[in-house]
Amino acid sequence: MEKLKVKIGLEVHVQLTKLKTKLFCSCPSDYRGKPPNTYVCPVCLGLPGSLPKVNSKAIEYAVMVALALNCKINRKVMFFRKHYFYPDMTKNFQITQYDRAGGAPIAVNGYLKLSTSDKEKVVRIRRINIEEDPGKLVYPTGSIITSPYTLVDYNRAGIALLEIVTEPDIETPAEARLFLQKLRSILEHLDVCDCGLEGAVRTDANISVAGGGRVEIKNIGSIKDVEKALMYEILRQKEALLKGLSIRSETRHWDDVRKVTVPLRVKEEEQDYRYFPEADIPPIIITEEFIEKIAKQMPELPDERLKRFQREYGLPYYDSSVLVSNKKLADFFEETVKLYKRNPKKVANVIINDFLRWIHEKGLELDNVKAKPKDIAELLKLLDNGIISIKIAKTVLPEIIVSGKSPSQVVKERKLLKISDKQIIRQIALKIFREHKKAAFDALKDKKAINYLIGQIMKYTKGRADPAVTGKVVKELLTDLKEGKLKL
Repeated sequence: MEKLKVKIGLEVHVQLTKLKTKLFCSCPSDYRGKPPNTYVCPVCLGLPGSLPKVNSKAIEYAVMVALALNCKINRKVMFFRKHYFYPDMTKNFQITQYDRAGGAPIAVNGYLKLSTSDKEKVVRIRRINIEEDPGKLVYPTGSIITSPYTLVDYNRAGIALLEIVTEPDIETPAEARLFLQKLRSILEHLDVCDCGLEGAVRTDANISVAGGGRVEIKNIGSIKDVEKALMYEILRQKEALLKGLSIRSETRHWDDVRKVTVPLRVKEEEQDYRYFPEADIPPIIITEEFIEKIAKQMPELPDERLKRFQREYGLPYYDSSVLVSNKKLADFFEETVKLYKRNPKKVANVIINDFLRWIHEKGLELDNVKAKPKDIAELLKLLDNGIISIKIAKTVLPEIIVSGKSPSQVVKERKLLKISDKQIIRQIALKIFREHKKAAFDALKDKKAINYLIGQIMKYTKGRADPAVTGKVVKELLTDLKEGKLKL
C-alpha cells in the first residue's frame, strides 16, 4: 500500500473578512450572528435589473496575497459567470474568474515553500481567483446526511472570497497540513482574513491514488479535519484498489462526527458550469504602478519574521517557526519580550512548552485566553526574584490563562509564596525524616532515596520549598545522621 502514489491538490476558499462590505454590493460583510436573510439586497440576491460593482479593496487584498505567494499578476482581469443550479445562489450562477476562453484570474503560477522534517518542499500555486461566496445551507435537525430538510441563509451570499488553487504537488496529509498552516499565517500577517472565524477558511481537497479517479472532498472547515479527511480517503482508496475496484471521480463530504467521507454526487465536469463572461462587469486593468504601490505597503511576512526572530532574539529555528506559524502567537511573544527583555529565549520556552500546552489542554484558542503578555512577563519576574519556584510558576500559569488574574494575585490568594527560610525548611525536613525513617537511612547509601526525601518535603509544602535550600538542608541532616548527631 505504501508504494501506491498519492497526489493531492487543494482549493482553499478564503473570505476577505477585513472588508467592510460584500464583493459586489454595499451590504455589510459582518454577517456572523445576525438574523438570517437580513444582510441582503437586490445585487447579492441577483434580482432583475441589479448591477454589481467590484469592491476595489478586494482587488488590493488579492494583489497582496498574490505577491506573498510569488504569483504572476495578470494585468487584465475579467469576471465570469459559473452556472449551477443549487439553492445557495438565488441567481443560479456565481460570479467568479476563469482561466480559459479569454478569461484571466487575478494571479497565476505562484508557489509556497514548506520546510518538512527532511527537505524543503515547493507547492505550486496554479491560480488565485476572486469570487463571491454562496449563501449558507443550514441543517437544523442534524447534518447534511441526517437532516430531513435544509434552510438557506443568504447573509453570506456575495461575501468576497479568494480561491487559491494548488497544483497536485502535495503527497501526504501532513504536507497538506503544513501548507494550510503556512498559508493561514501569511493571510493573518497580511491582515486580510481573520482565519479563526467560523467559515472564514474552507478547503476542498482533491485526491487521487495510483492514477485512479479524482475525488474531491468539499468544504472542510479546519486544518486538522483536512489532514484527517485525507488520511481516511487515502486508506479508503488504497484498500479499494487492492481489492481490484476502480475509484470513480466523485464529490464527497467529510463527516467530522464519524470521521469518514461519504459520497455526495458524481464529480461535475468543467463544461457543466457553462462559463461565460460577466457582461455587467467590465475588465479591470491592473497597472505596474498599482502593483508597486501595494508591494511597498506589504507588512512583514512569516518567513521574514522567522529570520528576524533568529537574528534579533537569538532564537533557534524551531522556536521561531512555531511562533510565526500563528501571527497572534508571534505578536504575543513580542509584546512579552518588550516587558521582559532579560531573556527572549526564556519567554519563548514558556510560551511554546507551557503556555501553548495549557491552551490546547483546556480546548482554548488564543482569542479567548485571558492571560496577557504582561502576565507572562510578571510571572517570569516573580520567578527571577525568587518569590516563586518553577513548580509554583507551572501551577500559576494555567490559572491566569483561564481566570485573567495577575500572577501576584493568584500567588497571594493561594498562599503560594516560596519558602526560603532555612530554619523553617529544616523543621519540615526533620518531620519528614522521622516519618520516613527507612528512607532516611537508605539515603545514606542510595542517592535515589535522597530524591525521595526531597520530593516528600516538596509535597508537604505543596511545591513552595526552595529546591536549592531544601537540597542543602537534606544533605546536612544526612551528614548529622551518619555522624550520630541526629537521632530519629
